[in-house]
Amino acid sequence: MTLKVLIVDDEALARARLRTLLGDCTAPAARVEAEAANAAQALAWLQHHPVDLVLIDIHMPGADGLALAQTLRTRAQPPAVVFVTAYAEHAVQAFELEAVDYLTKPVRLERLQVTLQKIERITKQTRGLEPDLPEEFLVIQDRGRTERVSLAAVLYLKAELKYITVRTVARSYLLEGALSELEDKYKTYFVRIHRNALIARRAVRSLEKYHDPQEGDGWAVRLNNIDELLWVSRRQLAAVRELVVG
Repeated sequence: MTLKVLIVDDEALARARLRTLLGDCTAPAARVEAEAANAAQALAWLQHHPVDLVLIDIHMPGADGLALAQTLRTRAQPPAVVFVTAYAEHAVQAFELEAVDYLTKPVRLERLQVTLQKIERITKQTRGLEPDLPEEFLVIQDRGRTERVSLAAVLYLKAELKYITVRTVARSYLLEGALSELEDKYKTYFVRIHRNALIARRAVRSLEKYHDPQEGDGWAVRLNNIDELLWVSRRQLAAVRELVVG
């Protein structure tokens, strides 16, 4: 499907960049139906033009993006809302307004594509075009028996020698396979933080300064419900920081 999008930002250059990024997105594709420079323009246009998604900047003259999102929530069939802002401090408030996502500028194409995939699933389910997705599992051979481990329960996947450690809150499992294959297959669930590790997007709790005996000074991510810290490479730091703020 092609998602219909309204961009709301008081800066013309920011709107142009988003339009370009959306034009490069595939699976799903996105089509910009209109642009608005403030909340009043957006509401006036939306009176007669339904869309699937509204991309909203927070700091704008007049009513800000948070006020616009609050107004959109009162509609009988509200569009999905994603905030796109240079500031991270409003993330909690944004999700209280039931925003689908919170993107920090400059937005990366890969991050925007993941957001559109979320909205595609929500839109199809709302329209009755697609049932709720079935639960997905990893099939693990463990001590002479075969066990299914729900992807929703997995906190991280870490490559060690020829095995992958599959970590849940309760315990760890060993799985044979390639980390890159799991990354490609389940990229909506996991994000890479290092050459040998993927973490669950939903499980990120904090990003902390950390000294690793081998890597030196840098950053590590802490996940929900476990104490261990996982090293984040410089190359993956921006992607993990985005997960923390939104």
